[in-house]
Amino acid sequence: MSPQNHNRPHILVIGAGIGGLTAAALLAKRGYRVRVYDLAIVPGGCASTFQRRGFTFDVGATQVAGLELGGIHHRIFSELGIELPEATPCDPSCAVMLPGETEPINIWRDRDKWRAERQRQFPGSEPFWQLMETMFAASWAFQSRDPVLPPRDPWDVWQLTQALRLDTLVTVPFTFATVGDVLRLFGLDQQPRLRTFLDLQLKLYSQVDAENTAFLYAATALGVSQTPQGLYHLHGSMQVLSDRLVSALEHHGGTLTMRHAVTQLVTDSQRGDRVVAATIRNLKTGTTLTEKFDAVVANVTVQNLVSLLEDSTAIDPTTQKPTLPRSMRGYRQRVATLPPASGAFVIYLGVDAAAIPAGCPPHLQFLYDPAGPIAENNSLFVSVSRPGDGRAPDGRATIIASSFTDTDLWWNDDTYAALKQNYTDAAIARLSSYFNLTPEMIIYTEAATPKTFQTFTGRDRGVVGGIGQRVPTFGPFGFANRTPLPNLWLVGDCTHPGEGTAGVSYSALTAVRQLERSV
Repeated sequence: MSPQNHNRPHILVIGAGIGGLTAAALLAKRGYRVRVYDLAIVPGGCASTFQRRGFTFDVGATQVAGLELGGIHHRIFSELGIELPEATPCDPSCAVMLPGETEPINIWRDRDKWRAERQRQFPGSEPFWQLMETMFAASWAFQSRDPVLPPRDPWDVWQLTQALRLDTLVTVPFTFATVGDVLRLFGLDQQPRLRTFLDLQLKLYSQVDAENTAFLYAATALGVSQTPQGLYHLHGSMQVLSDRLVSALEHHGGTLTMRHAVTQLVTDSQRGDRVVAATIRNLKTGTTLTEKFDAVVANVTVQNLVSLLEDSTAIDPTTQKPTLPRSMRGYRQRVATLPPASGAFVIYLGVDAAAIPAGCPPHLQFLYDPAGPIAENNSLFVSVSRPGDGRAPDGRATIIASSFTDTDLWWNDDTYAALKQNYTDAAIARLSSYFNLTPEMIIYTEAATPKTFQTFTGRDRGVVGGIGQRVPTFGPFGFANRTPLPNLWLVGDCTHPGEGTAGVSYSALTAVRQLERSV
């Protein structure tokens, strides 16, 4: 174990999701005193797992990017001196089934193979895809140089400037464009199959459809599936990521305490609204304690962050809301005006292996109603275990299917149970068009709703996936790792959405670099 340097700042990390654990492990490795608190039973957040009757289910995230040489997980695990988990590239990364069609659109890992697939599936669209590839190459090269976006102080601006190259300029004309704008530019806006495919894929990553997704964000999100990058299926479960990060954290002297919720951050207006302490509740005993810290890294949503800083004992006479540090009031207003975020309904099935069709890819996406929106149980993203991957006993398999849902539907206690059962029945019925889900094939069933996600992860209203990547909220216009408070950082999918564990890990690395310069 690395010795603790008691002269180094004491850092609180709120939340043991992948973003929080990554930041905590890196800070501990770099000599800081680090304490992590999380309200859940096991670490990992939306990338954790649970076991039922011999099956292992991934809670939310089911595929990983950034394991390749030079990828963000590879970089961070190398610094921490821990091995990357065993994984298999997903190829195809996803098979997309459009309504009324029996042949999937396979998103192949090999670039040439994917080019041939899309030319066959979407004739005449190749100029659009070529532009996407050009934008991806420039954006990926830019991101690999560790820019800070959006910048909030001179050091951030310097890091951003250092990452710029001449090839970055190719992205500038598309800074304010959406995918819908570019489809119109190429005369492709009247191709319904292409638009439906893009809507399905982008909803997974950006939380919004093609018409509203920032084009530069889409180029990155859709381009990461191909070599030399790619998406991976972990052996064992998603839990192996957080388990290894916890081992690194503890090896370097940091501590992780589960079943403890940080309920309030205490600030001092005489010290420039710095966070000076945190109130922490032990969820097993109900007792509370207050600890002093020199800096805080919060792996929470922006809505949760605002709540942590509100003083419910004093009401602002102007807003009639709990008082907030003065420097955070504009931040609260921005959060309040965000469009509603999506929640998820997830069904977890433990099945006989005979329920899985021969040649079934590990990830599929289905759209059921060609006239309906891509929301409200109208589409399903499905992950299927592989034989021998540690998720199911021999002769059995897991199926995890998620759909988007309005979080406001799930808070009426009188209708909750019936709504949950209706969603479960509808999901099984729809999955049965592809899988052999007769009653004797289904061994175990469980479902999760936004209410479930709020209970077990603490995310406000149970929202998942971060902030919709519209032009006003992506990249240079998004929420920064630096908050208006000088010693408070935000990490997670609100600062780097849509790329799963890779995105939140990048946000953690950025926050750690900033903190080292500031604390």
